Amino acid sequence: MSDVAPKNGRLNPLPALIFSSRWLQLPLYLGLIVAQGVYVYLFVKELVHLITETPHLGEQQIMLIVLGLIDVVMISNLLVMVIVGGYETFVSRLRLEGHPDQPEWLSHVNASVLKVKLAMAIIGISSIHLLKTFIEVGMVNGLPLCSTPEGLAAMEAMKPYIAQNLGLKACTNVTMHGVLWQTVIHSVFILSALGIAWTDKLMTGGAAKREREHAHAH
Repeated sequence: MSDVAPKNGRLNPLPALIFSSRWLQLPLYLGLIVAQGVYVYLFVKELVHLITETPHLGEQQIMLIVLGLIDVVMISNLLVMVIVGGYETFVSRLRLEGHPDQPEWLSHVNASVLKVKLAMAIIGISSIHLLKTFIEVGMVNGLPLCSTPEGLAAMEAMKPYIAQNLGLKACTNVTMHGVLWQTVIHSVFILSALGIAWTDKLMTGGAAKREREHAHAH
């Protein structure tokens, strides 16, 4: 029995079953929508904290909270790209042609384009985390580690003062070794994104060249 689809567009049972299995991904994308709602709640919670505690915070503390809000927004954007682009690519068409709010990138999305965009989004998120770490290093220079006995003692001694000034820190979880590794990981993300983009360019260029040769031959 041939597995080629008949002219009426209906697939044979086995190919139809295999092709329909793509709908098993639907609960995954619905779960990511729920995760998006969790990030909205987190954003509102941090925003309320920023507004209510602004008189007790210094410039650097406010900057860290704002960077945290930007981080939440960028992760939310990443979720949108995965949900919309992944569903469009791997499950079913959204049929948004002509819709005024259709994302520009969705009109030519495929697995390669989605991969590059996700890599760039991850680099952006990593950049925010690295910037937050650099700011914290400048704020906590000389403080003991929170996991050490000195750090625990400092937290206990500074507890009354921290309650009055939320920007005050008694210890830190940031180490120079950790900053170094975070910088290395960020650099690896950048190199990976460049490699993905270069590979995609080679594949796209090769496919375009074959199409031109095929058209020229005919």
